[in-house]
Amino acid sequence: MITLDGVMQAPGGPEEDTSGGFKYGGWTAPYNDEVYGKVLQKELQPADYLLGRKTFQIWAKYWPEHGNFWPGINEGTKYVFSKSMKKSDPLVTGWKNSVVIKNVADIKKLKSQNISGSNSDIQVWGSGELVQLLLKNDLVDELRLKIYPLTLGKGKKLFDNGTIPAAFTLIDSVVTPSGVMIVNYKRAGKVKTGTVGG
Repeated sequence: MITLDGVMQAPGGPEEDTSGGFKYGGWTAPYNDEVYGKVLQKELQPADYLLGRKTFQIWAKYWPEHGNFWPGINEGTKYVFSKSMKKSDPLVTGWKNSVVIKNVADIKKLKSQNISGSNSDIQVWGSGELVQLLLKNDLVDELRLKIYPLTLGKGKKLFDNGTIPAAFTLIDSVVTPSGVMIVNYKRAGKVKTGTVGG
């Protein structure tokens, strides 16, 4: 979920992430409608999840009690990317199927195991710093963006630090009645250049 100017901080509520004095938490709420709800329900199918530490800490306190809204969230494996969390952390042990991974090599190993063995997607939700790390290391196969019709000017941005040049192909798109563009892009090799009109 991002704004037109790329902000992804605290889409879900005022208290979700107020770091940096961010005061627009919950900026997605006015744009919910039936079309958006149907697309979201389709995305909430069982999968495995790769989450940054901050997102994991928020989710591990919430989803174990609210799994009826998201079928499979508590059953899927949650890989939390953190150098500081330990597998004995109460949030890790308290949310079933949670695993701590520590570095990019662990992510590459996880991705190669997934390609060769599992049918399950590995989804990243939120986790801005982690997404930037994945983009920097060319570990993103698909981007599923929900682009909201507003600008915030301040806040944590999705495409901020270390994104490499990369091309993507549009594989699906929907525009909701409230103006949210929901677009899925698949990785499509290197950036091509040329001259317009020539």
